[in-house]
Amino acid sequence: MWRRLGATGGSDQAFDDLATAHAESGRVYHTLDHVLDCLARFDESGPEPEDRDLVETAIWFHDVVYDSHRADNETRSAEWASRALGSAGVSEAIARRVRDLILMTVHSTPPSDPQGALLCDVDLSILGRDEQEFDEYERRIQREYAWVPEPLYRAGRARVLSAFQKRDRIYVTDYFHDRYERRARANLRRALIQLEH
Repeated sequence: MWRRLGATGGSDQAFDDLATAHAESGRVYHTLDHVLDCLARFDESGPEPEDRDLVETAIWFHDVVYDSHRADNETRSAEWASRALGSAGVSEAIARRVRDLILMTVHSTPPSDPQGALLCDVDLSILGRDEQEFDEYERRIQREYAWVPEPLYRAGRARVLSAFQKRDRIYVTDYFHDRYERRARANLRRALIQLEH
């Protein structure tokens, strides 16, 4: 992938930097395991070849900066990716496109962009997993926010999850909608009930 992007030199340093960032203390869900899970879901979806390299690159970098005390993680991750790609000789157009894709993982609105839709659906696929996997995800997110008093955490988490529940479609792409939508809605309903009690 690194070579196909037009990068010069090896990818070892970029990978080491990514691995180190994802192993930082305080991360419980947003680790390399999440990246690898996203890559597996991405591969299963059978994306078109023109989508593959840019979306895969965005997957690798989309949570490289993660601090639960901050609200600008996606912006900082996008900037990290842009710097890393630029310093490796990747064209400005590709670096900018990867940066724009990462910014879509804020998940404020469903993306209309096909590559952005694929990236966001991959990132949100955890919402549509079986109950045990979804519940483990929720536990890990809560541990990342262990510094937040529980009543405030419950209220904030309920706002996040209800925003997804209120969408006409949680997943934009047909593949992810068909595979995960029904289960995601069931998981969200259950989680919101638990958060209210």
